[in-house]
Amino acid sequence: MRTSTFTWLFTFIGAALCLGHYLFHDHDAFYMIFYALSVPAWFASTFTDIYEISMFRMLIIYVLTIATWALVGYVIDRFSISYRNRNKSY
Repeated sequence: MRTSTFTWLFTFIGAALCLGHYLFHDHDAFYMIFYALSVPAWFASTFTDIYEISMFRMLIIYVLTIATWALVGYVIDRFSISYRNRNKSY
């Protein structure tokens, strides 16, 4: 039995995080939430100036943020499937 519940849920969280930052990036609360919860944004400051950033580079950060959240959901799904299968065998 394969499930991808957490993958889709975490992908949605990542997309909502990026959409919220895109729409409300001039409000400090949304700005801080995005940079606190986006792993690629943590490292973006080492490669570019995050205060004067082009939209193309920000789009790359958005795509990587969604991919990172989807990867976390996928890992949780894989662990839950293996845990469920291990408990069925006992």
